Amino acid sequence: MDEYRPRSEFDYSERAGKRHARRRSTRAPRPHGAHRPPERRRRGRVAVRALAGVLSAVVLAGTAVGWATESSFDNGFGRSDAIGDGPRSLGGDMNILLIGLDTRKDLNGNDLPKQVLDKLHAGDGQEGGYNANTLILVHIPADMKKVTAVSIPRDDYVKVSGIPGYPNVKIKEAYGLKKAAVQDQLIAQGVTDQKALEFAGREAGRASVVSAVRDLTGVPIDRFAEVSLAGFYDLSHALGGVEVCLKNPVQDLEYSGANFPAGRQRLDPEQSLAFVRQRHGLENGDLDRTHRQQAFLTSVAHDLRKSGTFTDVGKLSALMDAAHRDVVLSQGWNVTDFLRTLGTAGSPNVEFRTLPILRYDQVDGQDVNIVDPIAIRREVAAAFSDTPETPQAAPTGTVDVANSGAADGMAATLATALSTRGYTKGTVGNGTTMTTTSTIHYAPGGEAEAKRLAATLGLPIAESSALAEGHLKVVLGSDFTLPADLTATPATQTPETGIPDVGKPVDTTIAGDSIPCVN
Repeated sequence: MDEYRPRSEFDYSERAGKRHARRRSTRAPRPHGAHRPPERRRRGRVAVRALAGVLSAVVLAGTAVGWATESSFDNGFGRSDAIGDGPRSLGGDMNILLIGLDTRKDLNGNDLPKQVLDKLHAGDGQEGGYNANTLILVHIPADMKKVTAVSIPRDDYVKVSGIPGYPNVKIKEAYGLKKAAVQDQLIAQGVTDQKALEFAGREAGRASVVSAVRDLTGVPIDRFAEVSLAGFYDLSHALGGVEVCLKNPVQDLEYSGANFPAGRQRLDPEQSLAFVRQRHGLENGDLDRTHRQQAFLTSVAHDLRKSGTFTDVGKLSALMDAAHRDVVLSQGWNVTDFLRTLGTAGSPNVEFRTLPILRYDQVDGQDVNIVDPIAIRREVAAAFSDTPETPQAAPTGTVDVANSGAADGMAATLATALSTRGYTKGTVGNGTTMTTTSTIHYAPGGEAEAKRLAATLGLPIAESSALAEGHLKVVLGSDFTLPADLTATPATQTPETGIPDVGKPVDTTIAGDSIPCVN
């Protein structure tokens, strides 16, 4: 959730399904040297999306092993079928999507209580749409030796499907736009019950954001947890303050209210809110704020382990009540068993990453992050892999390229780019039939080379007996986009000033006393 402002990015009317989304810029100040779209003045809007996603993670973290003994814990959550029949992880691994939802409504579509809105400076309940402003994908391997969490910047501009009129959106919008479209359809069919509209709309929104994240990252999503503005309010008060560490002193009195010295310090709940909502005055804006989400998650997990929360009936009851009231989990997730199993891992190593973006830009007046989906899929696959990367020998295959629906000249462009990466250039030309789907074909025995090329291009592979030994054939369909790292040869690629800095991966553990220091 973001700082309160008089009008939100999505101003939906009281009629839950009526969509007249008003898109507005939410970009934080740019790093020095980067593209800087005009900054609109926005005062006081509460940015709690960080805490929403983080606290949903805490509810599900292995630090909460004490909850596994509570027979009523698992049955008290709201449940969702939004994951559907999508692919699942294999071998006992699990990928969990944490969704922090920016809304001033409860699960039935009613405004949050005025006392809640007043304390959070969150307006009168009409502000705020349904943006999935915090998205953290957590990978838990079967052996539980290392947990990896990747933050997805909220303004990443991605392709989507199933949202009428929107082939591309900022990934945070996939929830609210789909929700509004489905509610419009239901209202047109005569549905008037507010609770039914809200439930159906939110289910569609959850499915939409799950699909968008799955398509962007290229990995299955097995479980998800969603928590909203109300969840932030209830959980943050149940947990109290947190300990944080800042590399530099910060002051942002106009927007977030942050005013902290450098170094390690204990923050009360209101200060914690200011800590995670600040983006103005930070060198990398929203990207630095993802690091604060990660640091906050680590700190809260530490506190839960050492504070005696799970031997304090009052504290435990307050946390359980808040979780049951505000957190929605995917159907079929037995959280009691999950926590009990995760608790046997002791204190696994945790690595936090923020997914890379190419540059800042503007599309239709909106500030967006331009991303390379192929590079993101490669990074996520490497981060979630339990096999250390090893240097590879130079490619040995000959690559034929046929253009069967891509942009004019794309076959020659791709063939040239691949030749600079060590591949032998084969036949290049137009295909005999048009297709919408790009594919890498390989001769019998050439699967390993095909998989290597697939990792570069992000395409599916298929065996073909029509190819000669040692040959690969790339058929370019209308869906093909040249990966960004193939647009220049290694000799001409140079570090570009102004490229958004997502920071280095942060390694930590849930046990101990180590808290990452952040901007």
